[in-house]
Amino acid sequence: MPPKRRGAQLFMLALAVGIIMAAYASVGIGMDGQVPAGMLTYGLGLGVLMLIAYLVLAKFAPWADPLILPLVTLVNGIGLVMIYRIEQAPWRTGASATQQITWTAVGIVMFTVTLVVLRDHRLLQRFTYTAGALGVVLLILPLLPFIGREINGARIWINVGFSVQPGEFAKLALVVFFAGYLVAKRDVLALVGRRLLFIDLPRARDLGPILVIWGISVGILVLQKDLGTSLLLFGGFISMLYIATGRTAWVLIGLTLFVGGAFLAGQIFSHVGHRFEVWLNPESNEFYERAAGGSYQLMEGLFGLGSGGILGTGLGQGHPYRIPLAFSDFIFPATGEELGLTGLMALLMCYALIVERGLRTALAARDPFSKLLAGGLSFILAWQVFIIVGGVTNLIPLTGLVTPFMSQGGSALLANWILIALLVRMSDAARRPPPQAIQDEGLTQVMQR
Repeated sequence: MPPKRRGAQLFMLALAVGIIMAAYASVGIGMDGQVPAGMLTYGLGLGVLMLIAYLVLAKFAPWADPLILPLVTLVNGIGLVMIYRIEQAPWRTGASATQQITWTAVGIVMFTVTLVVLRDHRLLQRFTYTAGALGVVLLILPLLPFIGREINGARIWINVGFSVQPGEFAKLALVVFFAGYLVAKRDVLALVGRRLLFIDLPRARDLGPILVIWGISVGILVLQKDLGTSLLLFGGFISMLYIATGRTAWVLIGLTLFVGGAFLAGQIFSHVGHRFEVWLNPESNEFYERAAGGSYQLMEGLFGLGSGGILGTGLGQGHPYRIPLAFSDFIFPATGEELGLTGLMALLMCYALIVERGLRTALAARDPFSKLLAGGLSFILAWQVFIIVGGVTNLIPLTGLVTPFMSQGGSALLANWILIALLVRMSDAARRPPPQAIQDEGLTQVMQR
């Protein structure tokens, strides 16, 4: 990377840390009229972590996209500030900024380790089916009787001395599997079939992969009561299938299967049906006053967004802690109350830029596996943001997914930092200049007897 661009990246990282510290100070001034006592300590700690990430990036991926790391730093930092804000509530909310800072540090360590160990991401293609098996095992783990745990109505956790959500890591393994599998099978999936009206339909024998993924997704929805992971997994597979084949028929078949499966599950299983009922009638007194599985949390989030308005109440001056799980599943509306629609649009723009840089990497990649992997990881990130924002604004049914890099929790944060490391590694390979010839072909000396 040219020295000027590397300097610009360092400047953007410093600017991101500066914005985070200004937000941190604003919380203290808004609540107590003074700057928080530990501001310099937290600021220096975050600055040192980001400097280490920058130096590792400069050493092991010098041609990587310079925008991705500063953007992720800014979003992660705003999440830390909001968790700290909610932790200062008049009553105990469960938020812990110290715990989240620790997970952020571990996430950056995972980011650097991935960059140092994985020098060539194309090695992952050799482990296509291993990654697929690993992803399925990780999804099944919460259903096991001794280590699986059910929290807030969803069985997506395991206890290994501490709680881990293996589905967050399963999505990475399954994206690697999808990319490797579709590279091998895309010609058959793209070219063979029959045309019906304006749609090229695939052969029945080629529907196997999409049926398997559909079965796994509906199984997660029913057995684990986890609509979010089910949507994320199926949407990721359909998007990568479309990227690999360019056939609209796969998208239509996928949407039809998923909507039909979700509708049937809602009719047969009560916990799935209740989720859809709450989505359609959140203002109903029956659902609002229901102790568990009702719409109280959703409506409090909507009230918070409404009271925030265009510019928000200001950091430290609202009441975001009134929303249940405002530090986790509902950190997006909690942020909206204090930063307003303007602040939320700025945050969504940061996510959009990260996804855009990932898709740009996919377009610039020189081999099919890299194109599919970068495209799949970018879509997974964008899809997750859409699912959580759509859920808390009642556009779609509420899911158990968390906002990437913002919500409190170690599993999601570590998995997303690894996802970013993979995108950075692929952007380095895509932007790296091709090797130059040592000498012109015309000057090659040919020896003859």
